[in-house]
Amino acid sequence: MNLRGIVSVTGKPGLFRLIGQNKTGFILESLDEKRVKIVVNISTAKMASLEDITIFGADDDIKLVDILEKMKALDALPDPKKDNGDKLRLFFREVAPSHDEERVYTSDIKKIINWFGVLKGFPLFDEEAPLPIEDGAEQKSEKLAEEAK
Repeated sequence: MNLRGIVSVTGKPGLFRLIGQNKTGFILESLDEKRVKIVVNISTAKMASLEDITIFGADDDIKLVDILEKMKALDALPDPKKDNGDKLRLFFREVAPSHDEERVYTSDIKKIINWFGVLKGFPLFDEEAPLPIEDGAEQKSEKLAEEAK
């Protein structure tokens, strides 16, 4: 699952694809509305990349990507608007059995299910995540840059 460049913005519903940045803010495309938006104030806009989000776990934090992968394998998901908190919590125990039930709220579970609903229709949902740059490759490119000087 490739979530690189997909962000959530505090105070704005839905998910966005980070397109670029200008002097005053970030240029985002809404995934559910397919419009380009500009988040104007760069100093107050709080964005979280979905590939970096973790959920409180009993022992270690759980990556959101891992939870979404488990959700992908299931046939039916609960409806966050209609189903009660107990049903949502039961579902979340299935996809994230070691989550911390005291610190992961029902509203968090609803948000994750909604995000899954938005993401599942996009090709990036089935793409492999790009590999991070390895330390050796980074050092090699720095060395080449120094030699070029």
